[in-house]
Amino acid sequence: MTEASDAPDDSVRERADRSRAALWLLLDADRRLVTAIILSLVFLGLVAVGALLPGAAEALRGGDSVDTLFQGLLTATITGVTLVLTLNQLVLSQELGAVGDQRERMDGAMEFREDAAAVLDEPVSPAEPAAFLSALVEAASDHATTFREAVSGSTDEDLVRTTDDLTEAVVENAEQTVAKLDGGRFGAFEVIAAVLDFNYSWKLFAARRLRERHGEALDDEGAAALDDLIGSLRLFGPAREHFKTLYFQWALIDLSRRILASAVPALLVAAAMVAFFDAGRYGGAVLGVESVVLLVAAAVAASLVPFALLLSYILRIATVTKRTLSIGPFILRETDEEA
Repeated sequence: MTEASDAPDDSVRERADRSRAALWLLLDADRRLVTAIILSLVFLGLVAVGALLPGAAEALRGGDSVDTLFQGLLTATITGVTLVLTLNQLVLSQELGAVGDQRERMDGAMEFREDAAAVLDEPVSPAEPAAFLSALVEAASDHATTFREAVSGSTDEDLVRTTDDLTEAVVENAEQTVAKLDGGRFGAFEVIAAVLDFNYSWKLFAARRLRERHGEALDDEGAAALDDLIGSLRLFGPAREHFKTLYFQWALIDLSRRILASAVPALLVAAAMVAFFDAGRYGGAVLGVESVVLLVAAAVAASLVPFALLLSYILRIATVTKRTLSIGPFILRETDEEA
């Protein structure tokens, strides 16, 4: 069995045990669209229940269920705004600190950029996240190609075959990732989505396993090239985690702004339904559905906009977090590790 035969798929979609539609909803879809889908399901579900359940409209007109429902939604909206303030405090806590802490952060960032420049063999590493990550991926591809050229004349057939498999996996995956990163703008999920599809963990594990098994068969040039490949893959790990963390902060700030903007209309709708809505005044039907059912269902959906926004963002953040729990050569999926 070769290195390639036991390697997991590179992209998240190929490695995941979910359908493409589910992954599109969790990761790729615009969060505003996901919010609209959630609210549409709520509205249609309530309308369906109101249309199919005997006496639903009479129950709305004859009892205090509407007041009870929207009083709960009013409280939930206020609680949601409080949660947003907590999220903002979480984000701000990452930025606040004494000058010594800020200087330590600066020194760490500069040291990391200097290490990256050394791996890239450039005086200064790229400043933009997409360009920086793309340069690291291209460097890994170049080092893999150099390593293959260094061992191409070896008499160890197993070493040559294993190197070819590893190099092919790195180069192909790097080309796909670089193409996805081209023109990527940080803040949009496309940058994080692209680097999630660069399966560096397995490649780092395979490169270190190759060095352990065939290190004695490598000459100085081959050993140096393999060390360069491992170094570029090792650097990609913390770079991806750093930009992933920044994206999470960016997304939480974006979420906070949208929830705060939608909270006031949601509060107004819920308060109006409690204070002014009289279900007994609404008769008639639209397409066979009682008008009062449609009005209550629409008001519920409008009141749930902040919650739907929160759910849509958390679905993406939780999915990305689950897919990137480990850093380095740890594979948190079932694979055939032995070659």
